[in-house]
Order: sequence, then structure tokens, then C-alpha cells
Amino acid sequence: MSEVSGALAPMAERLTRPDWVRRINLMAGSVGGQARDLVPIDAKDLLGRAAASLGGIPAGDLGDPHWRRRFEDLVAAVDAAPMHVVGRLMTKQELLRSLRTRLLLTAAVDAAPGIAAEPVAAPVFIAGPARSGTSILFELLALHPDLRAPTAAEGLHPVPLPDGGAADPAVLGECEQELWADVQPEFQAMHELRTDLPVECITLTQGSFCGFHWSMIAPLEGWFSDPAVNYDYERRFLQVLQHGAGPTQWVLKTPGHLMTLPTLVDAFADAWVVQTHRDPARTMPSTVSILTTVQWLRSDDVDAELTAEVVLAFFSDALNNSADLRRSGAVPAERFVDVHYSRLIADPAATLGAALEQMGLSFTDSYATAIEDYLAHKPKGKFGVHRYRPEDWGFTADGLRTATAPYLDHFGVAHEG
Repeated sequence: MSEVSGALAPMAERLTRPDWVRRINLMAGSVGGQARDLVPIDAKDLLGRAAASLGGIPAGDLGDPHWRRRFEDLVAAVDAAPMHVVGRLMTKQELLRSLRTRLLLTAAVDAAPGIAAEPVAAPVFIAGPARSGTSILFELLALHPDLRAPTAAEGLHPVPLPDGGAADPAVLGECEQELWADVQPEFQAMHELRTDLPVECITLTQGSFCGFHWSMIAPLEGWFSDPAVNYDYERRFLQVLQHGAGPTQWVLKTPGHLMTLPTLVDAFADAWVVQTHRDPARTMPSTVSILTTVQWLRSDDVDAELTAEVVLAFFSDALNNSADLRRSGAVPAERFVDVHYSRLIADPAATLGAALEQMGLSFTDSYATAIEDYLAHKPKGKFGVHRYRPEDWGFTADGLRTATAPYLDHFGVAHEG
């Protein structure tokens, strides 16, 4: 496997903070303290505030008797992470909102126990690295009349809020969606976040307190993800969200599924997995660029070189392992659908038609029109261009392709440029 070589430019040379963010971050130093002095993050305090804000709602376990320990471990790791004032404020809000969401989901299931028996039937999971077409594929599949994608508004506030029933979840969700691009405007060109857009599984599962969202925002010492528990939480989340809506077939997405494919198919035995493919010389640098920017949203202390090394190791293993899993039968190959980025971009309708046919779903004229209209109103580069070269992150194109040769060979992934 190739290694990241050479010293990488620090994030402060790559991105300039908006003045309003810089000034708020200076508030800690202006009073002779640290960011944690202005924005304390404490598990006991957050648990008490969440329960009190919901009128003392009982805190059941929602199928995970150890969830409080997971939460406490996560909060301790977050509190120790080198976040600035804005970063701590963003993360504290996410922790408190996730707690409230979990308590509300638990109350919903306790009030109607039959929810836990409802099937989450044949969900479609999109898995693939950044810049391999996962986002646009997710949004286009969400247009299909027989599929449903959770919106960010639903993902953040899946249960009516007893303390703000008149509030629009789309408005409440702005602080966790649109704010990211306010804190760092370049992020908009990397990944568009809006409360009305389909939202990734990492957002749905924040309340498991052991999912990928938390490891993405900062390096966390002493805290670990647990994919099996995370998928169980996601199932319960979807059961509550679909309750009363009739038969629902979900379409879901996040790159992290690539790393947990056996656990995913164990948790959702009848799932479809749509795996997107693109030259790692294009996807790997983009992944590092996005992750370092996500961390820069919350911290002045971002180790770009370490992030590049971690991305190279984890995604190389995940991509190569995806070929081994299919070849060995460790995952049911017949439940996987392959979508190559080059074909998706060249002919979206034909590519989607073939994928849907494999999954037993129709491709109608009205759906084709919906795709055409959607793409016409979402041109590439709408929010600027996200530029990412292998060399910017200590990679070489040849080195990345060598590290992922088993993947490239097995799936016939074309080199770009």
C-alpha cells in the first residue's frame, strides 16, 4: 500500500475563516479562558436538560441497554477534543438535539409497541466513496414513486415536538444543515446540505451515539463506533418514521456502509446495496478534502497528514474487501447493484433504468421526466468547483491505484486522466 508522502500544507493556508467565525472563536481568549469555559459539554448536564425540555419524559433504552454509557463515553471524548468555540457550540447542539430525538423515538415506540414489529422492507442502501456519484444517485432515486428517502428535516426531527409543535422542522434544521456552509463557505461546493434534501444515514443515526457522524467531525480518544448497534438504531428510527404511512421502501446512503457490509446485510437481510464505482485517484483525494474541511469547521487543530493516512488505509481496505466479500459469498452478490460513475454521468436515465430493473422497480416515462427536470435545475458546479488533486494530499494517482488494484480489477473501474 502506498503511503502519504511529504509535509502537507496546514488547513489555515488552504481555507480562510469568515470573520464572524474568527471573532466568536476569539471570545474565549478575550476572557482569559479556553473554548470549553465558554461552551461546557457535560453528559449529566445534557441528559438532565434533554429530559427537562421534554417535560421529564422517561428515558427508555430503545433496544440498547448500554446507550447511556455510550453517550457518556462520547461526550467525554468530545469534551477532550481540541474544538474552538463555534465547533463546541455546534457539537453541543447536536448532542442535545440527538438526545431529545432519542427520547422522543423511545416514547413513540413505548406508546405503540407494534412499531417495533413493523418490517423495514428491502431498503436500498447506496454505498460508495466521495465523488463516486452517491449524492446525485441518492437524490435521483428519491424521485422514484416507489422509493422514499428521509429528508434532513425528518432525520433531525422525526417525531413531532411537544414543546414546539407549530415550529417547522425544516426551519429548526437549518442550524445543522445550512449553517455548515456559513461557517466555511467552501463546504457548499463539496456537499450541499439542505433540510429538504435526502439525508445520509450518518445523520439518522446520531442518536445511537456510536455511529460515523461523531468520528467524522473530530478525532475522538476513548470512543468507538459499533456498527451492529448503529444499524439496530437505524431500523428503529425508520420504523417510527414510516409508522402510519403504509408500505415503505427506503432508499438510504452513506459512504461508511462500504466499511461495514457484512454487518449491514446481517442487520437488513433483504436489503439492496447499490455500490458506486470511480477511480480512487479521484475519490480518495476528495474524501480527504471533505473530511479535513468538516474537522476545520470545528477545530483549529486539524492533522491533514494523519487524515490522509487514515482515509488511504480505511478506504483502500474497504474497496478491496468489497471485491473479496462478493467473490467469497460472504455477502449475497445477487443483492448488490453496481453503478459506475462514468456511466451515470454520461447517461443517467439508462444507468438508473438498469439499476432499477435489477431491483424489480419500474422505470416510467414520468420518472424519466422527473430525472430530466431535476438535473436541469441542479447543474454541476452550482455552488462553485471542488478542486482536489492527489498531490494536494500527499498522494500520487499511481500509488492510489496500486493500493486499490484488487478493487479496480474486480469491478473493471476505469482510470480517469
